[in-house]
Amino acid sequence: MERETLLVTLLTVFGGAAVHALALLPHHTRSDPSPRVAERRAWRQIWLPLLPLEVLGAWLAGWVLREPDPVPDRVAPAILMTAGLPFALVAVRAAARAIWAVVRAPRDLPIYTVGFFRPRIVFSPFLARRLEEGLVRAAWEHEQAHVRHRDPLRIWLAQIATDLQWPWPAAHRRFAAWIDLLECARDEEARACGACGIDLAAAILAIVRMGLPPGAVPDGTAPGVGLIGRGEALRGRIARLLSPLPESAGLPARPRFVPSASWALGTAVLLIAGGAGAVCGERVLRPILAWTSAF
Repeated sequence: MERETLLVTLLTVFGGAAVHALALLPHHTRSDPSPRVAERRAWRQIWLPLLPLEVLGAWLAGWVLREPDPVPDRVAPAILMTAGLPFALVAVRAAARAIWAVVRAPRDLPIYTVGFFRPRIVFSPFLARRLEEGLVRAAWEHEQAHVRHRDPLRIWLAQIATDLQWPWPAAHRRFAAWIDLLECARDEEARACGACGIDLAAAILAIVRMGLPPGAVPDGTAPGVGLIGRGEALRGRIARLLSPLPESAGLPARPRFVPSASWALGTAVLLIAGGAGAVCGERVLRPILAWTSAF
């Protein structure tokens, strides 16, 4: 069997099993006075079930680099059909939805942010004529916050991570909770930049009254993020906008990549996993491959 084919096969079988086992973990909500802090925590929860896949991939990569090509072993077709095929189909579904999100035209919303790497704001002239200047500015500041954080790209990536955990409801609940917190975090950032919370709440309700259903929200299958958010969370979001802005909500800094302790720790874990695979991968996998060849 070719070395790369064996790597993908083992990653699909063992990695898929690990991801779907962790995807069953229940979603725990944790209140936080700052929506921006809560949004970052919810973002990490989306990716937590995929961490074993990354570690296993590094371990298998370390092992396979020391193997000859082609590898003298193979995985039995029966193992592939019973264990690997379901996970492979889930991965194909996630890839198809990700591609569809890239090629699909953006939703026809009054105001939204579109673009993965160079996001831009699309503002309907009809909406601008109907809203007062303060409401327009508040909505614009909210979308500017989406632009600063490249939220269309983040939503697309989060939907891929969620699709890899399909069909478990807990994964969808983690994604939905993050979307709700994302809109609240951008609301807070817009207010910190000078937007009035009352004006932003009025702009959201004005768009709802125009007949746009609150359910028209980003889900990773369209390249954009709108102003309204999920309908289920709309009431709590409006109540937050009508409350005074917390004193801890300072002016946001433009996001930039700065290597942190978590990045350094993650890189170290992957390097250690790759080294462990190169050193002891043969002793661990050889009995497994010999066992599967008996089928």
